[in-house]
Amino acid sequence: MKKHLITNNQHYSTLKLPAAPRLVISGYYGFDNIGDEAVLLSMVAALRDICPEARITVLSNKPRETAEHYDVQAVNRWQLTRVYRALAGTDLLISGGGSLLQDVTGLKSLLYYLGVVWLALKLGKPVAFYSQGIGPVTSRMGRCLMRRIAGRVNLITVRDAQSARDLHEMGITGPPVRVTADPVLGLSGETINPQPGGELLFKAGIKISHNSKAGLHLDPEDMMLDKYALKQEHRPVAGISLREWPGFEKKSQQVIAGLGDELCRQGWQVVFLPFHYPADLAVCRQVAGLMKNPGIILEQKVNSVEMASVISHLNLLIAMRLHALILAAVASVPLAGISYDPKINRFLEQLGLAPVGKAAHLDYPACLAAVTNILADPDGFRTNLRQAIQPLRRQAQETAALTLNLIRNDS
Repeated sequence: MKKHLITNNQHYSTLKLPAAPRLVISGYYGFDNIGDEAVLLSMVAALRDICPEARITVLSNKPRETAEHYDVQAVNRWQLTRVYRALAGTDLLISGGGSLLQDVTGLKSLLYYLGVVWLALKLGKPVAFYSQGIGPVTSRMGRCLMRRIAGRVNLITVRDAQSARDLHEMGITGPPVRVTADPVLGLSGETINPQPGGELLFKAGIKISHNSKAGLHLDPEDMMLDKYALKQEHRPVAGISLREWPGFEKKSQQVIAGLGDELCRQGWQVVFLPFHYPADLAVCRQVAGLMKNPGIILEQKVNSVEMASVISHLNLLIAMRLHALILAAVASVPLAGISYDPKINRFLEQLGLAPVGKAAHLDYPACLAAVTNILADPDGFRTNLRQAIQPLRRQAQETAALTLNLIRNDS
């Protein structure tokens, strides 16, 4: 992670820590999911901001790639012997961030992450949950395991207030619980390098102006999206981030395709951004194929820093993916969220926004009206985003200090 690294460059604690503390991070890493990789990037940056000499080991599906990309140690998350050795030698297990503790996708995921926590506790190691989004946990077994294992950790930080309420409702009242924010919100938009994103968009066929944010010109005589008289050399760019989800089928996909067509009709360029590679490619191709106008797909695999750079060039983002929305918010890009999971609603609520609709039941007139409303005053939308993001950024950066406080050296 030596090139185009996004860092915070601020210190939020004067903690007295052990020399070169050993930290193990457990999460959904090494699966080519840009959202989770952005979480890891943010966590490593925040932890090293406070403790530059920290020796960080990540449990990863692709340990070699993770080690090289983030300048950390990494072990194969599926090799129990290696995981055991890493935990036995650590000063602290950090579980997070992301939506690790849920059973919507089945019990296996919940069992894995709680299993790692259980092993660390068995070895007598302190454990912190790092800005996690909790739930939904609906199965009897899942909720029982949450009480028995999550209820024994040393610190829980969650990314939204509803997650804290969910923990309490499950009977997890032992560990201190702090509401902070998603780790990616700790990144600063000013430090995003625009160059790699511009190059990727250019190669994909998207033309980026030197001042793409100034490419919208209001014409009060026209209606709806027609109010934008767009200079050809300043054609704005709309990004669309989708994922496979039960119920997000042809009818809802046609709504997104219709929005893309309307934007194209008004002179916009539309690019589809797969966040989980290659899993998101299929649905992006399906929706692009439903468009009457050409929708471009960013086909190649990119990393989290490159995607943050791509998003910084957008004038609008329409997204199902949580961390697509978060990166847009960090970069002050007007955004429209599509709800498929409570975490989308929770994040939008933190920004004072609501989703444009539910993925399984999208309504074209309602979605068009929502997007039109966003674009009626894009500068005002950006200003509101910046104001909403400021306290969330402070909370996200505070998580690292709260976590490292568990291993402070008071002597």
